[in-house]
Amino acid sequence: MKHSMVAAAAASALAVPASLLTAIPASATPDGSTVVISEVYGAGANAGASYDQDFVELFNPTTAAVDLAGTSIQYRSATGISDPTGVADLTGTIAAGGHFLVGLAKGGTGADLPVAPDVQATGINISASKGTVFLADRTGALSAPPTGSLTGDPQVLDLVGFGATNTFETAAAPAPSSTSSISRAAEGTDTDDNAADLSAGAPSPAAAGGGSEPPGEGGTATIEQIQGTGDSSPMSGMSVVTSGLVTASYRTGGFNGFYLQTPGTGGDIDLATHHASDAVFVYLGGARADSAPPVGSHVTVSGTVSEFRGLTELDADDVTTDPDAAPAVKPATVVWPRTDAERESLEGMLIDPQGDYTVSDNYATNQYAEIGLATGDHPLPTPTDVADPHDAAAIAAVETDNAARLITLDDGASTNFLTSGKDVPLPWLTQDHELRVGAPVRFTSPMVVDYRNNLWKLQPTGQLTAADAAPATFGHTRQDAPAPTGGNLHLASFNVLNYFPTTGADWVASGGTCTWYDDREGNHITVKNCTDAAGDDGPRGAADQANLERQQIKIVHAINHLGADIVSLEEIENSAKFAHSRDWAVAKLVDALNAEAGAHTWRYVPTPPTAGDQSDEDVIRTAFIYKPARVKAVGPSIIDDAPAFDVARDPLAQAFAPRRGGLDQRFAVIVNHFKSKGSGPDDGTGQGNSNPQRIAEADELTQFADRVQATYHTPRVFLSGDFNSYTQEDPMRHLYAAGYTDIGSTEAPGEYTYQFDGMVGSLDHVLANRAALGMVRGAHVWNINSVEPVALEYSRYNDNATDFYAPDPFRASDHDPLVVGIDSGSR
Repeated sequence: MKHSMVAAAAASALAVPASLLTAIPASATPDGSTVVISEVYGAGANAGASYDQDFVELFNPTTAAVDLAGTSIQYRSATGISDPTGVADLTGTIAAGGHFLVGLAKGGTGADLPVAPDVQATGINISASKGTVFLADRTGALSAPPTGSLTGDPQVLDLVGFGATNTFETAAAPAPSSTSSISRAAEGTDTDDNAADLSAGAPSPAAAGGGSEPPGEGGTATIEQIQGTGDSSPMSGMSVVTSGLVTASYRTGGFNGFYLQTPGTGGDIDLATHHASDAVFVYLGGARADSAPPVGSHVTVSGTVSEFRGLTELDADDVTTDPDAAPAVKPATVVWPRTDAERESLEGMLIDPQGDYTVSDNYATNQYAEIGLATGDHPLPTPTDVADPHDAAAIAAVETDNAARLITLDDGASTNFLTSGKDVPLPWLTQDHELRVGAPVRFTSPMVVDYRNNLWKLQPTGQLTAADAAPATFGHTRQDAPAPTGGNLHLASFNVLNYFPTTGADWVASGGTCTWYDDREGNHITVKNCTDAAGDDGPRGAADQANLERQQIKIVHAINHLGADIVSLEEIENSAKFAHSRDWAVAKLVDALNAEAGAHTWRYVPTPPTAGDQSDEDVIRTAFIYKPARVKAVGPSIIDDAPAFDVARDPLAQAFAPRRGGLDQRFAVIVNHFKSKGSGPDDGTGQGNSNPQRIAEADELTQFADRVQATYHTPRVFLSGDFNSYTQEDPMRHLYAAGYTDIGSTEAPGEYTYQFDGMVGSLDHVLANRAALGMVRGAHVWNINSVEPVALEYSRYNDNATDFYAPDPFRASDHDPLVVGIDSGSR
């Protein structure tokens, strides 16, 4: 069973999340209000040591169980002044008045620990005589907590400095040895003074069960008794004998075992009264995996109960076939539970999932053959796309609902198809059937409830291969063109995913250096990083001409079927950086578009003659293309080369008018590409890195738009592009406050342009001021990119034994285009 957010550690105690523990000024709790470090032993890898591994023991002096999720044990050497040398993230629960054992480095000649650690983290090697151990209110490394007599760090819940160390509470505890640990003189007492609170003595590790007796013998037990009703087995560490029917068998794929369920269980169960699972995973190990009994076998298993990364297992010593007939297991007919407790009651069981399911994440499908699902008829939303980032309750409500709806569909294997599995055809994905975010899911075979890699999963009853009939199917949701929007002209925004006619091979030929992403045969496909002798950035995108052509075919098909008359482009090469005119790359794209659509179908907006060469701009830029038979460009374009965009891309403005219309029908469009969320400082508001920078860019953009209105003599302004900001985030709110309306969210609610981390939202927008909004007749997102598996992208060409590349518009980029219909007043 997994360590859930709320654990039943005592019948009358409620679990308290670690995030609610008080981080007190001296990182100690004299009032006994939170968990403390109760013992530290660091000689486990030394000759003559009492035990063969290091450990840290925690103690809960409170009257309530405490959930440790989100905390960690961290170690810093006696002379360290920066990041810790080891971090162990914690999961699990400490009962009121109970202990929790964290096993660390192992390898000495001493005895085994008398109790099994609750968490094992062998990568941390503590000094036997001096150092500092932190209990931190976070996962991942602490950001250089202070040294000396600690005066406070909000991330530190408790620390113990011992021996000749530079970090401690008031004074360091005495130095332990190979045969001694340091432990609290009185359990739970913490007076902010390590020297006074801890003393050296014989090590006495205690785990969550308390005490230090060896594991007991459980004898014969039912599977329900083995599972228990909590988040971990009450029989963990015991040797038991049990029997049941095999419901899933994994002889191949890396699971190395099978699922065993009590005969006659399943069917129409009531989760309100069903508290203990009737199934358990039996682990055989790699050497015996091929001996896993087939599905339907009635077997008796003897072995030791254990918890492996949250999954209750029976580590089998012996498996024998039972000749007696047994009542069949029926798949439990249940809607996917919203709570961990209800999911725990199904762990390992065969189920027939009821209700609606929707694909919400396919990013890892070409790596681990995993598919993120959401219960209901829509994917999981990005919280800041639908809620105010500063409304903690609203954000928490979205996050809570997302967690309740999430389930991962897996392939019954641990294969990594980006490493050792490249030559193995991917399951789930085929060349002739789509698997898109937003698609409805229909289960055609029973699935097993599993918990692996910190995720609740549905597993097939054996390893799924490309040759097998999949136990679930996915609805067809592709559209050959955007839905109609109305209007007599159409605007669109399109991020073209680092379209660089200057390829990596071209850069190397001119004297630069590049690193690459290669296919399974070692051929370069895309650029990882290119630089010149001075370390300046080179091109991105395709590695060579063959890959550029694959990329270009998809982009050309997408734009030519977009139905737009004006398209703003983002992530296109700034050719001024590569010894060409600034417009060389966009001209190449227009030539390719016209080669397919017909001569003179498209034209690009040239860089204004007053702009200079713009070689100090980013390697990517913004651009416009348009259909001269439908619209005309009025006057030269304008670049906003303002300091706010020195770390992003300069906005580009252009006025347009209908081809047969008068100048009184002109309107201006400004294309943007704000600073990304992937670099720069994080302001802690949940909006990604560089949020203040994007706010500054939004404010500069509104001032630029005012100048554009005056220059082009039109009150009507549209803002388009990749704003790297979800719909409710601060930069967008600054634009709304300045009088601009987001057309996508108002005209196409529930549609989205981007998928990230299993959630959907819109980073790409078209906005209109009040005058321009009167022209709008409708809008729709054409989901051809973000919802498609990344395996279809040109950058994954020949990455798997199955060739998923096709010369079509699907997965031409990672952002979806938004099309807006307007009425220009001219027909």
